[in-house]
Amino acid sequence: MLKYRRYLFLFLLIFTFPLGLQAKPYTVVIDAGHGGKDAGAVGYVLKVQEKDLNLDVSLRLASRLRTAYPDINVVLTRSDDVFLPLQKRADIVNKNNADLFICIHTNSAESRSARGAETFVLGTERMQANLDVAMRENAVMKLEQDYQTTYEGFDPNSIDSYIMFELMQNQYMDKSLQFATYLQNRFVSELKLDDRGVRQAAFWVLLKSACPSVLVEMGFISNKEEEKYLASDKGKREITDAIFNAFVQYYTAISGKADEQKEEPEQSAEKVDNESKQEVKPETKVKEKSKKKSEPKSDKSDKTVKNAPATVYRVQIFSSRTVLPEGDKEFKGLKGCVYEKRDVWYKYMYGAYSTRKEAEDKCKELQTLFPGCFVVQTNSQR
Repeated sequence: MLKYRRYLFLFLLIFTFPLGLQAKPYTVVIDAGHGGKDAGAVGYVLKVQEKDLNLDVSLRLASRLRTAYPDINVVLTRSDDVFLPLQKRADIVNKNNADLFICIHTNSAESRSARGAETFVLGTERMQANLDVAMRENAVMKLEQDYQTTYEGFDPNSIDSYIMFELMQNQYMDKSLQFATYLQNRFVSELKLDDRGVRQAAFWVLLKSACPSVLVEMGFISNKEEEKYLASDKGKREITDAIFNAFVQYYTAISGKADEQKEEPEQSAEKVDNESKQEVKPETKVKEKSKKKSEPKSDKSDKTVKNAPATVYRVQIFSSRTVLPEGDKEFKGLKGCVYEKRDVWYKYMYGAYSTRKEAEDKCKELQTLFPGCFVVQTNSQR
């Protein structure tokens, strides 16, 4: 009996021990907006349907990611022309424990002159200005039977229903904004699309998805020039490349892996130049007092690098909609922070390190005070 028990122990050790150590793969969920009986917007001249454009780009993006990152789990909410409820899309995100959610959409407007790309994250900043977009995208839920029950009485056409979005706190805001900014910059610098910016809006599918999430509006199908571009193979290929390259930049930033070479090699030199130009675009300020004593003297490991290189690593601790005075309670006693303004947000960062490893070590220390902090790569002059 003892002999068999020994064999049983060895069997369990060999076949279960590795499984216990197996880490969850990084998961990206790609959502092709609309589908089936829900065509979405329809083109002005070519009468192209939004659902088809969204699916085409989503399939291309999934293929690119799977080829470049075989260790990443890429999930499509739909891979063909089927109707999928908004809540079902969010359920797929949560069931797969996704690390990033990308919703692909195409814009439309009554004005035929409206053009350009915009990227949305969940939020209520200037909600009234972006309410028409949110209402249009949320209205698909009315195609479902008994949608009031599924969506807990939410009415996509009632302004009063959107009060609930103002009450929520999005713990994934920082990383959502980070990816959205990379993506919008790519649309503008690489594709030369009109820049409609990174915006906040009350999208149900983003609210119910428990991970960093963005909703992309690739361009206006109601504009005849942009409809022609979006419907072309060239347009769909270039948009896919822009989203893919934004992911490479984002994944590199959060994981510390040197994946820049995965970008399109034939355009790499131009992209580096465009990226450097784009990086200095946001307004950035450093408090004079903080510059004189950028780090506490008592902590030698935290000294800001003297004669720092053009690029340094910092720890982003939080974002704020307003500039905070030095010593504000939000800093929790941490001194020497700097901020960088992006869109309507002030991103507060700590330290300036020449290597990612130094920044990651400090990030681990700061997580007790700022659980959501993460390492970012930025310009040393900021």
